[in-house]
Amino acid sequence: MDETTRNDLLKLFKGKLNRAMRYYLETCTRCGVCTEACHVHASMGQTRYISAYRHEFVRRLYKKYFKARGKFWPSVGEAKELNDVTMQELAEVAYSCTGCRRCVVYCPFGIDTQMIMSIAKLLLVGAGTEPEILTLLADTSIEKGKSLEIFKDNFLEGIKRLEDEVVQKWQAEAGKTVIPVDRQGADLLYVALAGAHSIIPAAAVFNAAGENWTLSFFEAVNFGAFVGDPTRTQLILDRIINEAKRLKVKEVCICECGTAFRVMKQLSGKQPFKVSSITEVHARYLREGRIRLDKSKVTQSVTYHDPCQIARNGGVIDEARYILRHLVSDFREMTKEPRYNWCCGGGGGLVALGEETLDFRMKSSRVKADQVKATGATLLATACENCHTQLSNLNDHYKMGVDVRFLSSMVADALIPVA
Repeated sequence: MDETTRNDLLKLFKGKLNRAMRYYLETCTRCGVCTEACHVHASMGQTRYISAYRHEFVRRLYKKYFKARGKFWPSVGEAKELNDVTMQELAEVAYSCTGCRRCVVYCPFGIDTQMIMSIAKLLLVGAGTEPEILTLLADTSIEKGKSLEIFKDNFLEGIKRLEDEVVQKWQAEAGKTVIPVDRQGADLLYVALAGAHSIIPAAAVFNAAGENWTLSFFEAVNFGAFVGDPTRTQLILDRIINEAKRLKVKEVCICECGTAFRVMKQLSGKQPFKVSSITEVHARYLREGRIRLDKSKVTQSVTYHDPCQIARNGGVIDEARYILRHLVSDFREMTKEPRYNWCCGGGGGLVALGEETLDFRMKSSRVKADQVKATGATLLATACENCHTQLSNLNDHYKMGVDVRFLSSMVADALIPVA
C-alpha cells in the first residue's frame, strides 16, 4: 500500500472518531462476556468470530495511528500497521459480522460491534476493495433517484398489472384507486421492495383499513448501508425523504426490510413525518379496529423470527406478537426474551451477496436452525426480506420442515370485513 492511499484511508478512519466511537475503541477489557453472543462463533466455534476479537483488528489500527503510545511504542499496545494484509483481514471480519448487535446486549459496557465494523467497511470502500456488487446496486438506486422520469412510465405500467391481484385479496371501494401512486396529501407513503410480494399484500391491508395512502416510486432497501458507505447511504435515503416532503405525507411506512427501516428511522433526522414499520402499522390497525383477521386461516403451529434491525436495533417487538395473537391459535416463542434472539445470519449485506456467501451463511447459522427446530412449529413467520431469504435457505439446508412466511402476507390472507 502506498503512502498516499494509507493517508487517505486514515482520514476516513479519523472522520469516524466521534465521542461514542472512541469510547467503543478504548473501553473493551476482553472480559469474554461476548464470547457466546455471536451466532457465528456459537455455530462454528472459531476464536476469530468472537465479537471482541473482531474489534481488535480495528482497535489496533486506532492505537497505531491515533494514540501516542501506539505511535512511539507500538509493541506495548499491540498496534498494527495499515497495509494490504490488514485490509484483507478487515474484509474478513467486516463480512463475517451481520451487524445484529446481539453482542451489545451482553457487553457490560455496551460496546457496539456494528459501529466498529462500520470503520472496517468504510476503509474497504476507500480502498476500492468492498464487494463490487453492493456498490453497483447502491449506485443503481442513486441513479434512479436522479433519473426518475426515465423509470416512471415502466413503473406505473408494472403497478397497474398488480391491481387485479390486490382486488382478489380485498375488494376496493368503487371509484378508489387500487394502488395509488404520487398522491399529494396522502396520510401514509408506503415504501416497498422491488417485487409484487412486497406490494400486493400491503395494498390489500391499506385498502381494507381505509387508509389514505400512496406508493413510493423508490425501493426501500439501502445498499449504501450494506456496503458501509455513508455518502451512498444518505443519497439513497434522501430520495424517499424528498418524495415524502413533496407529497406532504404524515407518515412513511417501511416494508418488511430491516435495514431500510433502521436507516430511515435512525438516520433521517428530524422530519415533518413519522417513520413506522409495516408491522407497527398493522398492529395499529388492529388496535383501532380498522381491520379484522380470521384466526381459522392459519391452522399450523407458528413461531416468529424477530429481524435484528427491526426488533433488537429498532425496538419493534411487541407489535408482531400483538398481530400474531389475532392471527394464530398456536404461537410458540423461540426465546423468553426476544432481545436476545439469535440472528438469522443473513444481515450485513451477506444475503445480497447471494451464492458467494451461501456456504458461510449456512455454517454460521446452525444455532438459528436448532432454535427454530426446538419450537416444534411448522410455520416460521418473519418481517424482513433478508431474513425470509436466509431462513428459507436454512430450511432447505438443515431440513427444518417449516413453511417460511412473511407476517404481512399472513395478515393480508386473513382479512375479513370489520363488523
